[in-house]
Amino acid sequence: MIHDVIGAVYKGDYRIELKFDDGKIGVIDFTKYLNRGGVFKKLKNLEYFRSFKINKEIGTITWFDELDIAPETLYAEATGDRLPSWMETEENIQSNHRVQTDSATPCR
Repeated sequence: MIHDVIGAVYKGDYRIELKFDDGKIGVIDFTKYLNRGGVFKKLKNLEYFRSFKINKEIGTITWFDELDIAPETLYAEATGDRLPSWMETEENIQSNHRVQTDSATPCR
């Protein structure tokens, strides 16, 4: 299920607190997006970063309707929940499998 962003509050630096339609709330540090290049380069400008708005039509935050991050991604980052299976990369799946396999091994 996709949860829409219904609230967003700037928390300083590159952090935004997000509230979702199921009532869950979490703070995301967006600094990892700063080095992605392309349109994400604009986020380095703190004034631009702080200009986010909630776009109710697509259920996420946007910057001047030219940059947005999928609500599924934001939800997973803010709440610690997993991405929907159709969004997970093979690398993420293998990494999760390794952790589950390793944790199933008894400690000695």
